[in-house]
Amino acid sequence: MVTTTDDIERSEQTPLSKKLILLMSIACGMAVANLYYNQPLLADMGRTFHATAHQVSNIAMFTQIGYAVGMFIFVPMGDMQERRKLIVILLIAVTLSLIGVATAQDLLWINIASLAVGVTTVAPQIILPLAAQLAAPMERGKVIGSIMSGLFIGILLARTIAGFIGGILGWRTMYWLAAVMMLALAVILRTFLPKSYPEFRLSYPELYKSIGKLIMTQPILREASLIGAMLFGCFSLFWTSLSFFLEGEPYHYGSEVAGLFGLVGIVGVMGAPIVGRLADRFNAKAMVGLLIGISLLSYLFFGFFGTSLWALIVGVVLLDLGVQGAQVSNQTRIYSLIPEARSRLNTVYMVSYFLGGSLGSSLGGYAWNWWKWQGVCLTGGVMILIALIIWATHRTKE
Repeated sequence: MVTTTDDIERSEQTPLSKKLILLMSIACGMAVANLYYNQPLLADMGRTFHATAHQVSNIAMFTQIGYAVGMFIFVPMGDMQERRKLIVILLIAVTLSLIGVATAQDLLWINIASLAVGVTTVAPQIILPLAAQLAAPMERGKVIGSIMSGLFIGILLARTIAGFIGGILGWRTMYWLAAVMMLALAVILRTFLPKSYPEFRLSYPELYKSIGKLIMTQPILREASLIGAMLFGCFSLFWTSLSFFLEGEPYHYGSEVAGLFGLVGIVGVMGAPIVGRLADRFNAKAMVGLLIGISLLSYLFFGFFGTSLWALIVGVVLLDLGVQGAQVSNQTRIYSLIPEARSRLNTVYMVSYFLGGSLGSSLGGYAWNWWKWQGVCLTGGVMILIALIIWATHRTKE
């Protein structure tokens, strides 16, 4: 029997128990939530700083740009640094960044602090390659799906919690609480997360040069990254615009109700482990195509029936299932390419993913200012169609 890199990895690492998977899932969800607290609170922030919808939508855009920058800087280090130590340092750094948002006195301050929050909220993208390394090859999709479920639930509950706390205690209180949670999480992971030693040694110039080589030589990585960028762009566009839509006709809802839509999306997110199992058994690219179609269907509900509450609810479920399921399938695809380069592969994918998200957040502000809800739906639909074209035209062997 030939001993593979995966076999060596598993023999040298602490077994990936159910408790450890649960801990990683919760940690990813808690950490990634920092990126999304602002979305249901944007209207409240706008009133605090006397800003327009487009101006406050830049808060979400800067957060996502910061996340892309942070992934490019820090996530590749997971292939050459001890991951637990790196995760703890980042959690302490994001604690300070969140305090910066909570104390912001003007738009410039909160934009810079939000950028810093994004840069330092990259611990989940270091935890994920660690989980992929520890998992057996035949279970990798299932494990990634389970941890991604925790991450997705964190994304959605972030909106619900932020809307509720922001509506009652104000948006600044939400960020003070987030800072306390990140500091506590740093202590917990320092205690229970296993160490993960680097698999090889590279200098930093060599490390980042190798990322460019991966982009040039891995067509599956390029395809998955472009599709991920467009899908997360349409996802961010919707959630950035939703609070403005719900404030007006025919709903007249506040930030609390905008946040409650995050709970609706959990129904779609619960399908992520199922998608992961299907990606293990069937062609992952075919799964991506199906999930792109589900995402497009969600925008048809938003565009044609968005003034009906039932259509918004159905659309949110479909959007979360489509976008998050496609991410699980795409990450299953790229983690199988080069096992010893999983952190760098994840860097390329997730940097693209969040650059697409920042584009969607910015376009959401413009579309709302110019054409209101129909403009938002048209713009999101176009981004999904671009993803579908990329999927259909790229020929990759898997």
